[in-house]
Amino acid sequence: MSDTATPSPLLLDLTTGIVSAYLANHHLPPGDVPGLVGAIYGALSGLGAADGAIGASEAPEPPTAAEIRKSIRPDGLISFIDGKAYKTLRRHLTVHGLDPDSYRARYKLPSDYPMVASSYSAKRSELAKALGLGQRPTAQAAE
Repeated sequence: MSDTATPSPLLLDLTTGIVSAYLANHHLPPGDVPGLVGAIYGALSGLGAADGAIGASEAPEPPTAAEIRKSIRPDGLISFIDGKAYKTLRRHLTVHGLDPDSYRARYKLPSDYPMVASSYSAKRSELAKALGLGQRPTAQAAE
């Protein structure tokens, strides 16, 4: 930690947690621990600098109306993050630190932009109906 500036408490907490977890599962000579701490701290502080640079210079361009229409397919939704098709976007978004509302806001999508492909939704609906979910019990079934 050769920085002359005051280190961030969050960065120190993250570094301590990572070093502790590593040392709990690996044997390391005591003389190598300071090098490990410095390497992890440097890597984490470098990530913060890279995130700030990317966020400032590479704000994603909002897709056109045609691109939004093309991204909604019956068999899958095309993600604007990586361009791949997904039946449901929720898990994909959480991997990237987003939720549906922030995803819609980030790419300036309409508030009714779907998060689940229509074929997948229909299949799940059929399955739920076949299992009798969402139906009130009848008088005969109660007896």
